[in-house]
Amino acid sequence: MTDGRPLRCITGYHLDDEGQWVAELECGHTQHVRHDPPWQVREWTQTADGRAEHIGTALECALCGVSRTH
Repeated sequence: MTDGRPLRCITGYHLDDEGQWVAELECGHTQHVRHDPPWQVREWTQTADGRAEHIGTALECALCGVSRTH
């Protein structure tokens, strides 16, 4: 865990309505994995091979880190 957010592995990807790559996480949540230099450098998102190499990579899941009260 980092910053209180649990780490979840990437299980797949899809494109959003704007053509941006979104990682699908093992918990069922999703997270954008944009390549937007110089702010976000993720060149690996730009090719199928690069994305495939990152299957299993752990990302922080902000939604799993949110406590839910009802």
